[in-house]
Amino acid sequence: MRIISGQWRSRPLIAPKGDTTRPTADRTRETLFSMLTSRLGSFEDLRVLDLFAGSGALGLEALSRGAVHCTFVEQDALALDALAVNINKLGAKDQSDVRKSSVLSLGTAIKPADIVLMDPPYLSGAGSVALDKLVRFGWFAPSAWISVETSIKEEIDVKGFTIDTVRNVGKAKLTLLRPAAI
Repeated sequence: MRIISGQWRSRPLIAPKGDTTRPTADRTRETLFSMLTSRLGSFEDLRVLDLFAGSGALGLEALSRGAVHCTFVEQDALALDALAVNINKLGAKDQSDVRKSSVLSLGTAIKPADIVLMDPPYLSGAGSVALDKLVRFGWFAPSAWISVETSIKEEIDVKGFTIDTVRNVGKAKLTLLRPAAI
């Protein structure tokens, strides 16, 4: 696992020990960030929310590409250990806020995110549940881009969001959404 582009390009990342976390493959991350770059142009000065963060590869990729801040949300202890190592290795501590909790226990947002990156456990339905809850707590900026990585067998369909595009990459499905109205 490595950072694909930006200031930390090619820098290696560590994955959590054990098999409770499934890191996003480099190819899937590359596809996702290509999709986002074609829509955003730049990540400069954007706020990112990395939900079900695991190693933090998605949020750290966004920071490497110029995002100003990333809030990482993860509850697994081994994943949190790997996330801390990766943040420290890249010198991203000042740009990072790590929340050691369940995504569903997040309260009201202080500042909404411009980009939301979600990689919930496959076939759990947790992505749809999180979207529904977090929109009510103000976590999404009105112009936010939201990515949900799921199994190709899963569908994301939540009131209040419009699907921009869906792309299959191996066993993963990437769904890009926009808030319909906040």
